[in-house]
Amino acid sequence: MDATTVKKVAHLARIEINEDNINQYQDDLSNIFSMIDRLEALEIHDIEPLNHPLEMTQRLRQDTVTENDQREQLMQNAPEKADGMFLVPTVIE
Repeated sequence: MDATTVKKVAHLARIEINEDNINQYQDDLSNIFSMIDRLEALEIHDIEPLNHPLEMTQRLRQDTVTENDQREQLMQNAPEKADGMFLVPTVIE
């Protein structure tokens, strides 16, 4: 991976990088891609997917309400609210 590619990836990720550390970033990204290549080379087609790494059953409990409705109490902390919901600034336009 060359310095231009590292800068492009940093730009796409909106990460500011220090020019003095470009070589370290190149090494790190190359190592990451090398690991990805090694993982892709594994033969996993005959392996059964796991729900959980340990052979155990999940304890189930009754689906009952355990807390009282605290909406009004919590809404007192909201700087802006409407219709019982928190109003937040727009993040994505």
